[in-house]
This record gives sequence, structure tokens and C-alpha cells, in this order.
Amino acid sequence: MKWSVGVVASIAIAGLFFWLGSRQGTNNPPAGSPGAPGAATPGKGPAGPPPTAVDAARVKIAPLAKTISAVGSLRSDETVIIRPEVSGRIAEIGFREGERVAMGNVILRLDQSVQRAEMRQAEANVALAKSRIERSRDLHAKGFISSQALDDAESAYKVANASADLAAARLTKLDIKAPFSGIAGLRLISIGDYVREGQDIVNIEAIDPLKVDFRVPEIFLKQISTGQTLQVNLDAIPNIAFTGRVLAINPLIDANGRAVVIRAAIKNTDSRLRPGMFARVKLITNEQQEGLTIPEQALIPVGDDFFVFKITDGRVLRTKIDIGQRITGSVEVVRGLSKGDMVVTAGQPKIRDGVTVKFATLDGGAAPSTPQSANANTPAALPAPAAPVP
Repeated sequence: MKWSVGVVASIAIAGLFFWLGSRQGTNNPPAGSPGAPGAATPGKGPAGPPPTAVDAARVKIAPLAKTISAVGSLRSDETVIIRPEVSGRIAEIGFREGERVAMGNVILRLDQSVQRAEMRQAEANVALAKSRIERSRDLHAKGFISSQALDDAESAYKVANASADLAAARLTKLDIKAPFSGIAGLRLISIGDYVREGQDIVNIEAIDPLKVDFRVPEIFLKQISTGQTLQVNLDAIPNIAFTGRVLAINPLIDANGRAVVIRAAIKNTDSRLRPGMFARVKLITNEQQEGLTIPEQALIPVGDDFFVFKITDGRVLRTKIDIGQRITGSVEVVRGLSKGDMVVTAGQPKIRDGVTVKFATLDGGAAPSTPQSANANTPAALPAPAAPVP
């Protein structure tokens, strides 16, 4: 029987592939045996996901001042709206808007022509009444007039003096003077205006020092007293804290908000602060030696509670804590953590309770060096196939 060349070549190739397949089967271990792809390393258990990189910080002890936070408004030390007591036409304005005025300076003068004429008339009546009472006394001493006539002359003299005093008082009312030194506001009148009694003219504000009024809950009543120090921060002037002292505590507690109204004073020598500004107040009640603090970004608020991710043995544990006062960038920990504990400060959305983590940064610095573990999920390399037998 004769075989063609093509048939012989096909049989040879098929035999070669069969031999290679049997060799590959002997070299590969069965699934689940040690060294097979995906198999666990003996003594180490099944491989898990790689650790999640997070930023962390240690719980530290820092000096703290016990404070009560509140909001309030700045008020002038003295404030008044100038209003005339009598009607009249404005003849002179003695101040400039936005500039200082001294106590006792005339800031507004009304037309005085009628009142000055009345004053001269009153003075003339006083002079006439005085001469009459002198003649009446002489005549009474000589017996030419009765005592009744002398009494009438003395009464007329007193009435004339009273009329003169009244005319002088009316004339004085036409000069409106500053009751204290301060800064004049924006005037609402002009020269020649006719103003009525009680009409608003201009406001005057004494702004050095300034007062700040704020409210605190009644539960803090025992912790506050006059003379205590406070710090005032203003949104209009950021990054600057102004120091003041408590002046007075309102004895009446507001029944609507159950709050105590407190008034303090702060210096304003450079006139940067103005009445009406919104103020954030920190009232320092007493000094605390030290307290536990963590970065504020470590907090996880849930309703009225606060949690942190505490790191223990490379794993995170969701821990509830109680917080105290807040400082710039930090918060006091009252309960739930100890000194030296580590908490996650960034990366919380990527983790959950019990997962393994590694440090990207610790205390704001570079991550500590840790040995890199081998990735257990990397499959074992397959042996190279044997060269075909020629």
C-alpha cells in the first residue's frame, strides 16, 4: 500500500500536537493544588483586597481655654439722633458729615431774629419793673402808697424777670449742641429748611470704645461674670481677633429664647470697627490646662452625634466620640479617644468599618515607610512549553 506525501505529513503533525498536549497536562498542577493559579499560600489564608490609602493624624494634647461661643452685634458706646425742641428755619450748619464733632460745639443753629427781639423786650420790661419797684419802696416808706401797691410792684418785677428767663431759654433752644464727642452721620436737612420740633436732623456716634451685645443660653449663667475676657471676630475683618471685657449682665433672662443678654466693651482706637457689624464672640470662662484634640476634618457628623475612623492594627473602627469646644482647625475630644490614637483625616468615603488601610500621610507629613507585601492575587507563572522533538 502506498501512502501519499500529504497524508504522511498530516499524520506527523497530528502526532506532534498530541504529544505536546500530554506534556502540558503533566507540567500543570491540578486546580486547587499548591502552586496552582489563584491558590492560597499555605499558612496565610485566602488573599484579600489591597489596603486603602488614607491620611491620618494622632490624637494630641494641647492647651485649651474653656469658651462659650455666641453671635452678637457691635453698638456705639454712645449714640443719639439730634432733634430740635422748637420749630424754626435752619440758618447755620456747624458740622460735616462723617467727621468728628466735639462735645458742646454748635452743630445746628435756627433763625433767631424773632427770639432775640423777644429777649430785648423782656429785658426792657425787667428794667421798667425794677425802676417801678424802687419808686414804690420809696413812696411806701413815706406813706404815700399802700402795702398792696408795693406788693403789686414787686410781683410785676418778678414776672418781668421770669419772662426774661423764658425768652433766654427759647433763644438757647435755637442753638443745638453736640451732647458728647463723636462722629456725625449723614444729615437729613439743608440750610434754609424749616424743621419742626422732634424732626430727625443727624445721628452722632461715639465709637471708641464700642459695645458688643450677645446672648448665651441660661445654662451658662453660673459660668459668666463681669470682667471676663472675650474675643471678637468679624466677618468684615477676617483673620483678626479683638479683645474685650464683659461690662454688664442683664438681670432679666429673655423668656422667649431662655437666654442671658451680655454687654461687653472692645477698644476701637483706629476706628476700623463700626456699629452694626456682625460679631462672633468667644467668651473665656476659665482656663483649662490641657485637652485632647484632633483635626476637625476627622469628624463624621451623623445627626447630633459625631464619629471618627480610629485605626487599630492597620484596620479602621468607626468610633463615636463626644466633642467640646472648637478651635481653629481642631476640635476638643471629651470622650471616646485617648492620647496617641490615630484617626483618619482624609479618605473616609473610600473605607468602611473593619477594612485594612495604609498611610498616605500621617500628621500632615510623609507616610511612614512600611515593607511592601507580595500580592497574593498574582497568578503563578506557567512553565514554558517544552521544545518540540524534531
